[in-house]
Amino acid sequence: MTGDFRVGPWLVRPSLNSISQNGTSDRVERKVMEVLVCLAEHSGEAVPKEKLLQTVWPDTFVSDDVLKRSVSELRRVFGDDAHESRIIETIPKRGYRLVAPVELVNGSDRLVLALERIESQNEVRRAPRKFWIALCAIVGGLLFFGVLIGLNVAGLRDRIGLQSAAPSIHSLAVLPLASLSSDPAQEYFADGVTDALITDLAHISALRVVSRTTMMRYRKTDKPLPQIARELNVDGIVEGTVQRSGERVRITAQLIYGPGDQHLWAQSFERDVKDMLALQSAVASEIANEIQVKITPDEQVRLKSARPVNPKALDAYVEARYHLDQAGKLEYYKDKQEIQKEEFRKAVSYLDQAVKEDPGYIPPYVSYFDAVDATNISGLELLPVAKAALTKALELDERNVEAHLALARLLMQFEYDWPGAEQQYKRAIGLSPNSAEAHYQYSEYLENIGRNKEGDKERDLAQALDPAHDYSADAGVHRLGNTLDQDRQVLEERAPNDPFALGVLGKEYAVAGRYKESVEMWERCLALYGWHDQVNVLKRADAKHGPKFALEEWMRASEEYSRRRDDWPVVAMAFTYSSLGNKDRAFAWLDKAVAQRNWCIIYLKLDEVWNPVRSDPRFSDLLRRVGLPQ
Repeated sequence: MTGDFRVGPWLVRPSLNSISQNGTSDRVERKVMEVLVCLAEHSGEAVPKEKLLQTVWPDTFVSDDVLKRSVSELRRVFGDDAHESRIIETIPKRGYRLVAPVELVNGSDRLVLALERIESQNEVRRAPRKFWIALCAIVGGLLFFGVLIGLNVAGLRDRIGLQSAAPSIHSLAVLPLASLSSDPAQEYFADGVTDALITDLAHISALRVVSRTTMMRYRKTDKPLPQIARELNVDGIVEGTVQRSGERVRITAQLIYGPGDQHLWAQSFERDVKDMLALQSAVASEIANEIQVKITPDEQVRLKSARPVNPKALDAYVEARYHLDQAGKLEYYKDKQEIQKEEFRKAVSYLDQAVKEDPGYIPPYVSYFDAVDATNISGLELLPVAKAALTKALELDERNVEAHLALARLLMQFEYDWPGAEQQYKRAIGLSPNSAEAHYQYSEYLENIGRNKEGDKERDLAQALDPAHDYSADAGVHRLGNTLDQDRQVLEERAPNDPFALGVLGKEYAVAGRYKESVEMWERCLALYGWHDQVNVLKRADAKHGPKFALEEWMRASEEYSRRRDDWPVVAMAFTYSSLGNKDRAFAWLDKAVAQRNWCIIYLKLDEVWNPVRSDPRFSDLLRRVGLPQ
């Protein structure tokens, strides 16, 4: 069906992608119109989903969701209700049926009627034959011109300013791409594609892109897209799939206007694995073109400058990421240190292999620092390698934001080079001013050195760029504005079984002198981490002489354990001894934290847990040793 037709009272003009009634016209996306045409050609019949997908997207792999959104858009235009349909009926587990009457519009009859209307308006009763011929030619030309505009032939519609009124998109969220492979390891490959897509889009300064950290919380979510758009405060949502078969990779992406759940665009991309970087950049470029966001010449060059990557290097990198994640998940768990070290060793081995296979492939270089940071105990020996790798990454691409952020953290936490770290943070923000992660990390840096007003400004900016992420809770440091009970309520609602968060709250209750609640939080934390013997110490001591005594007994038992093993976390000891006012033991464990380059040291000026020991001369000396201002 190529001509115009009516669906009930609506006039459908496929050549113009328009659906009109009573002088009001809606323009739909071309693929949405093709779905309607296919349904109209089988009016009254159940059309299987497979037939619709094959007809409308013959050379592109798309999911059923694309078809669902196309039908949803048609229902919106027709004012149809999916539950009490008068236009398009859903056939459960099969497909769709167009139930409204369909009537072809006779083009010649319409032309005669148009001519008669023109004649009557001009009070023309008789005219020379040449006039009729000329008039038919004009009307025919206008109709043909309308078809050209509707199809946007040679960009004609764009050039004369008749573009379809697509929703304006200035902010974007990329949902984690789903792996279509049966191999669980390929989920990390799909995550890598998601990361790269977010990174490429985030480099476009005119576009706000939600961070990877936030988006990974939406993996396999069943939330409606309008709800996700509201939570993230974005206009557009990208979702899709990744499928790898041998040396070929296919990425299917679709763009949805989130607030209205309106499907705007879908496309499939397929290339060899060696062209993976170019493939990722191509997807980002197509999305940017579709939403018509302004891209600077510099950004255009960056998107088009992707180089081939050795497939063996890519595979090794994916394996390394898998083992790094496994190592990170084991931190603080009882009797998991040896397994953690083995995961750590495997990750580094795969990173070495990736670099060997392709010395110009940047992600493995950056991930050496992730290997240092993934575990609190085993990573220091790799620190020189990680710094050299980050230096190499920036030699290969000085504009790599991830490398600058990793180097900044390394300089701050492991070398206490605060001026050097600030230089790297500023460069990262200069390269990616819309990166919430960059602004957040810089805010932490500023607060750590006592520049709190500047830090608050950067944190507020990060929060505005990524409103769904609670940046006030990331550091494990209690923030002003919330009471402890409010913090607890948020924890119980969002993550009641997060052992790290429970430990942070246990620390904060001890700082406030609320030892009963502190013991409760620590018991829950330690039980989840598998330290059941420590839980028993707390329970017995609490029953005997109360919660403060329980914390003191827990410290004594932990001291005894740490003389035999080296896997007990220093943070729990330093925090609790400081809260109990035991300065000598607090400084003893702070010295161990400095030796380990533990993350708690960089928060010496910021964290209230150190208030009981701040007046001690040893604290001033500690600040001096780690390069922090007095």
